[in-house]
Amino acid sequence: MSTLDTPTLLDVIRASRVVAVIRGDSAEHAADAARILFREGIRLVEIALTTPGTLDAIASVVPDVPAGSYLGAGTVLTLEDVDAVIAAGATFIVTPAVTEAVPYAAGLGVPVLAGAFTATESYEAWRQGAAAVKLFPGSAAGPGYLKALTEPFPDIPFLAVGGMGLEQLAQYVAAGALGIGAGGPLVGNGARGGSADGLAERARAFVSAARELEEPR
Repeated sequence: MSTLDTPTLLDVIRASRVVAVIRGDSAEHAADAARILFREGIRLVEIALTTPGTLDAIASVVPDVPAGSYLGAGTVLTLEDVDAVIAAGATFIVTPAVTEAVPYAAGLGVPVLAGAFTATESYEAWRQGAAAVKLFPGSAAGPGYLKALTEPFPDIPFLAVGGMGLEQLAQYVAAGALGIGAGGPLVGNGARGGSADGLAERARAFVSAARELEEPR
């Protein structure tokens, strides 16, 4: 696949609607979970830096990332974090707030999903170069809150993260989000030594639900 044919991060979010959020208990378990998620059709996977051995996990999964998919790092806070996860092979970063990592990574050409909650934070994240704003915690805000944010900021792509499950996927997309970031309801204990079959089943359910949203209504 040539560079010109490679879909951008936002293209993939618009098409697939789901970013998987992995918070594991070891590099091995996190990497195994990421591979299962990619294999079952999840096209965007984030491994949080709160996972022990995150950099090793990212580096080990890089060769297994399917064409047209993205492997990222989450809970990225500092300039040093950005450098480390890029060196490991991450192709996008996710922050929990508007941190110094946002303009730094954006300046390096690395897509950023920047965490924000208020209108001021959302605008600032966008101004600093975020590819999309991660409304976090989305479950505390609700789809109505997200819809209200999109009205004055129609050009800002929003992703809802925090407490997002299958039911919330449809609700937040209807409210104007590009998609959701799903942790517990999708990954469950799959990144902590839990059932691989269970993780695969949940991934297929999310992929199926997202596919239904793509169909004309």
